Amino acid sequence: MRLVILGGSGSGKSTQAQRLCRQFDIPLISTGKILWEVIANHIDPSRHPQPYVKTGELAPNEMIIEFIRSRLTQPDVNGGWVLDGYPRAVFQAEELDFLLDDLGQKLDWALYLQVPQAVMVTRSLGRFLPDDQPEIVQRRIELFYDRTVPVLEYYDHHRRLLTINGDQYPEMVQQNIMTLLCGHKKVQ
Repeated sequence: MRLVILGGSGSGKSTQAQRLCRQFDIPLISTGKILWEVIANHIDPSRHPQPYVKTGELAPNEMIIEFIRSRLTQPDVNGGWVLDGYPRAVFQAEELDFLLDDLGQKLDWALYLQVPQAVMVTRSLGRFLPDDQPEIVQRRIELFYDRTVPVLEYYDHHRRLLTINGDQYPEMVQQNIMTLLCGHKKVQ
C-alpha cells in the first residue's frame, strides 16, 4: 500500500499516518521529519532547509524531491509506504508521479483529512512545537488553501482521492480510512 496523506496544519495527518504505518507494517516518510533531521544533523549544508522551516514557507521542490527519491530507494519501502507532507502543490504531485514511475512504484491513494480552518488553528497552537507559533501556523494554513487544495483536484481527477472527515476522534478517523481503503481495494 502506497499512500499520500493530505490535510492542513493540525488536521491529524501525522497521527493517522503513524496509525496506517502500524496497520500495514510500512514505513512513514515524513518530509517534515526529513527536514528536521537534515537541520539537526547538519546534512549537506549547501542545501539547508532551516530558513524555510523557521518561517513556515515550503522548502524548494528540488530539495524535497531529492530527499524523497533517496528515501524511496531504501529497501524497507518495498512493501509500501505512507508519505506525509508532500505533495503540497500540483506540480509536486506531478513530480511525485514521475518519480514513482521512474522507481517502478505506483501511488494507490491520496487520503485527504478534511477539517475546518478553526480546528486547524486550535490543534496546531495546542501542540507546542517549535514551529507552531501563531504567525507560522497562519502562514501554513494560507499556503494549504493556496497550493494544496488544487492537489486535491489533481488526485480527484486521477481517481486516487479519498476524503475523510478529520474533525472526529482519531479512532473514528482511522476506522473511516480503513473502511474506505478496504472498500476501494475490493472494487479495483
